[in-house]
Amino acid sequence: MRRGIFILVIAFLSLNLAGQNTERKMIEFSPDFRFNDGIFLTFEQVKENNPISKAKILTSAEYNARDFFKQVFENDEIYFYDAMGIRQAVTKEDIWGYSRNGILYVQIQGGFNRITYVGNICHFVADITTYDRRYYGSPYNYYDPYYSPYSYNYYSPYYSPYYMPYRPTTVSRNELVQYMIEFETGKLIEYDIKNVGLLLMKDPELYDEFMQLSRRKKKQMMFLYLRKYNEKHPLYLPE
Repeated sequence: MRRGIFILVIAFLSLNLAGQNTERKMIEFSPDFRFNDGIFLTFEQVKENNPISKAKILTSAEYNARDFFKQVFENDEIYFYDAMGIRQAVTKEDIWGYSRNGILYVQIQGGFNRITYVGNICHFVADITTYDRRYYGSPYNYYDPYYSPYSYNYYSPYYSPYYMPYRPTTVSRNELVQYMIEFETGKLIEYDIKNVGLLLMKDPELYDEFMQLSRRKKKQMMFLYLRKYNEKHPLYLPE
């Protein structure tokens, strides 16, 4: 029920934004462009440059504090007033991201990452946690009838430190991963040779150039071709 209410709120906001967009001037994105500060519930709000402003967010944080958004996102639920002045609530995990001082931040795994390069194809680096399934011990000892996880095996004459029980464990680690965002759809895509090539297919000339390169050259020039694509296909956003 609660999820359904949230979807209705998003639908209402989208309709409201669509009506506003007809009166807003579209300008070409440049390094001087600044997104309006606030929280973006969806990527559609990013495309409309129309977030929930700081003034509409119910919080005890000071609006001019440098860590305003950090304080807001310390809570699992964020409360705000919608376009009709009705108080609404949204969970942190349902938020796309926010804009601070005109710069976009996107949420991945509960953390917010700055989008450093904006265009029809955006690029950024995110600090994420990955999980690896690993196995320790000897697979030959897994079915040892004398082994028990509840006993002190080092006292058993059948136990050998060189034949540890074969059992899985999960290892986590933090790493930096590069991503892209296709601005037309808002789709989050991992930054690699294959995906760059797929995005370049919308421009046959650039795509053919890129595909003629060796794999080594492709890897070296991926970002250059993203820039070429964005220069040929500039991004337009509402003021």
